Amino acid sequence: MHSIVRLTLITLALGLSACTVHEPYEQPEPPIERLPPRQEPAAKPLPDRQPAPAPSKPAATPKPMPRTSASFAPPPGGASHWDPKLGVYVLEKKPNTFYRQRTYYRFDNGWSWSLSPDGPWQETDSSGVPGGLGRAFAQ
Repeated sequence: MHSIVRLTLITLALGLSACTVHEPYEQPEPPIERLPPRQEPAAKPLPDRQPAPAPSKPAATPKPMPRTSASFAPPPGGASHWDPKLGVYVLEKKPNTFYRQRTYYRFDNGWSWSLSPDGPWQETDSSGVPGGLGRAFAQ
């Protein structure tokens, strides 16, 4: 038992003595570059002229409606475009018929929904349609 303690103490003493023999190496800091002070260019007198008119803004061209949404897939097999205000795809060949997330919505004096653009249609109220549609067709 004493030999294990003695061996541990000797190992510990040798390990710690190695730390005291070597001094840590300090790296010198790189020199700081000093830039010359900035000098302002001398102001030149302007000739006697009228100032140039400010350029007019180009006429704003309306953005085309996006054809697709970044979040929702378009309806399968139908001509449609994404309406960001309504938050749905608008079917182009079926009036007041919309699509989002595998569900078709139709407004005909009230709301109905279906899993197919041709029905069968189930009646619902505005709480059963996407929010933008409910607000756009509020009665």
